[in-house]
Amino acid sequence: MHDHPGAPSWPRTLKLKLRRGFKKEAKELALEVRQELGTAVFAPLDPYALAKLYGIKVVDLTQPGLPAESVRYLTELRPHVFSGALIPLDPSGTVILENHVHHPKRRRATVAHEMAHVLLEHPFEMTLADEHGCRSAVSEIEAEATELSGELMIPADAARIAAFKGWSDQSVANHFRVSVPLARWRMNVTGARRIACRWRANAGHAVAR
Repeated sequence: MHDHPGAPSWPRTLKLKLRRGFKKEAKELALEVRQELGTAVFAPLDPYALAKLYGIKVVDLTQPGLPAESVRYLTELRPHVFSGALIPLDPSGTVILENHVHHPKRRRATVAHEMAHVLLEHPFEMTLADEHGCRSAVSEIEAEATELSGELMIPADAARIAAFKGWSDQSVANHFRVSVPLARWRMNVTGARRIACRWRANAGHAVAR
């Protein structure tokens, strides 16, 4: 099974430094959220169920009332320029608008990213996401949302389990229902395969003694 060519490249925003201690906070928050959803660490997370849990409706570009020309532009002419948006509703609601023509894996990643903004209680402004992730004036906020959404979709502990199983990036992507680039990033950034390799080497030395 191969990824749709429209799958996003991951992660553009993580070239930025995250504030000290944020990765630990993201791990803890992601595990808390999974517990709330009743989703085990090594199970794929459903970002739509997460949005529902927090009372946030997810709609797509087939929603009545949207300008027909704009919808055509975003779904037919240049679908890559718009993945999703977090939109405020009066008086205090929020809705996630997603591009329904994208591959389901990309849509899942988009919803997870927008939910990361919600979970982190970032200062609210309408955020638009393209194939690289969200576009925001505050890049540090985007880096945090990218880190947390990655942790939600493939927790560090889950990446290590996959590494000990000897899974390829494609196998990880298939299991967690994400794109291969996202799976590769999580396997690399968590150091999962290095940890598994080191453990095997140490185990081999112990047996040889």
